[in-house]
Amino acid sequence: MKKDRIIKLCMTICLILGISVMPINQLEVKANEIIATVQGTISSGTTSDMLRLSTPQGNMEIKLDSDTDASACKILLPGKKISVSVSRGSDSYLHAVKITSETQTSSTTLDASTTVTVKGTLSDKTKDDILYLNTSAGEMQIKLDSNTGMSGCSYLVAGNTYFISCARGSDAYMHAISISDTAGGAKGNSATGVTGTVGDSTKDNLLYLSTKEGEMQFVIDNDTDTSKGMILTPGNTVTVSFYRGSDAYLHASAIVASKNNPSAVQLDTSSIVTVKGTVERESNENLLYLSTAQGKMELKLDVLFTLSNCKALVSGKKVAVTCVRGSDAYMHAINIAAE
Repeated sequence: MKKDRIIKLCMTICLILGISVMPINQLEVKANEIIATVQGTISSGTTSDMLRLSTPQGNMEIKLDSDTDASACKILLPGKKISVSVSRGSDSYLHAVKITSETQTSSTTLDASTTVTVKGTLSDKTKDDILYLNTSAGEMQIKLDSNTGMSGCSYLVAGNTYFISCARGSDAYMHAISISDTAGGAKGNSATGVTGTVGDSTKDNLLYLSTKEGEMQFVIDNDTDTSKGMILTPGNTVTVSFYRGSDAYLHASAIVASKNNPSAVQLDTSSIVTVKGTVERESNENLLYLSTAQGKMELKLDVLFTLSNCKALVSGKKVAVTCVRGSDAYMHAINIAAE
């Protein structure tokens, strides 16, 4: 019996010695191996990379990775109660494996015909399933559903800017369909909305659009993306993504028109000139017709150029155009500035 105890003691000593000489990286827990689940309240200072959590045992800092599962808790705002499954990383930090919220969201029936994309900053007023989004047109309230697409960003943090594709629900709220932190990430960013022809009364800050449902008006503001639809002359066909602002007006989030692909034309940089004139009504996204003191000019818009001092060009707008001659004998606009 005494001999057995001696053998066991020797085996224990050998095991301890074996562990002591084992490389340290072999003792570390794999990044996805859960070692504990903690409950607490999100603290201020939480970012998209670091979760700060107040627990009964004290304050914790938990790293957020690209593979953190936040599908059951998409909003990380101070004061929110959550559960976090954690692992120990090779950097000695705790890493979040899965985050779960005490409050689960529900979905409702959405009207796909009202889908629009809006850009704004997430307010710290956001709670549970209601997003408060500060946009250039005012504050919006958008519901977050359990099936909201979050492939464009894993979770939401107050103070960050997001692009939200949303639609009107049967409960009268706008509901988030997908959310991204980049302009092209939210589904429907420029492919959804309403299509129609530009009306005669259109100004550079107010678009009148004739659609099959009747005439609609859209405010054009600093957040409107007109990079693919900046020529708003009567009769042109455009597609408008929009949302309703706190001022009760419809605001255009993006305007898209049909544009030809850039041609392989050679430009003569020694022929750069600037001409002044008035935009003619037959202008479109491919050709700018300009009335100048020397006569009417036809300028191609197929090369990269910038639009300064305004978001869009309308019939009768006075502009200064920097242009260059191409190998196709056309003048090509490289910069347009409103006067």
